[in-house]
Amino acid sequence: MHYVDGYVLPVPKRKLQSYRRMAQIAGKVWREHGALEYRECVGEDLKAPWGVPFSRMIKSKPGETVIFSWIVFKSRAHRDRVNAKVMKDKRITESMNLSPLPFDCKRMLYGGFKVLVSA
Repeated sequence: MHYVDGYVLPVPKRKLQSYRRMAQIAGKVWREHGALEYRECVGEDLKAPWGVPFSRMIKSKPGETVIFSWIVFKSRAHRDRVNAKVMKDKRITESMNLSPLPFDCKRMLYGGFKVLVSA
């Protein structure tokens, strides 16, 4: 079964295009280093009638939207190898030096997930 890194983060709507450019570069880098899939999705319907909406969980502020992202790998070991290469890639290290970043790193949610069901 595959392994997935998942992210949820708030992005000011006025910085969405800047975030998109950064994410396009990141997606290219992750794929070049072996990730099977890379997705970045912007919130559209965030007023869920059940459960806790992402926007409340991430404590989004007025003028922010929520990004839901995931990267798919062959396995956790594959993820670790790919991420090690990505973190050494100058395109990523340079993009992390943007000041300010187009999102608040301290409010980003992240986790690595073993796939339970794949349909």
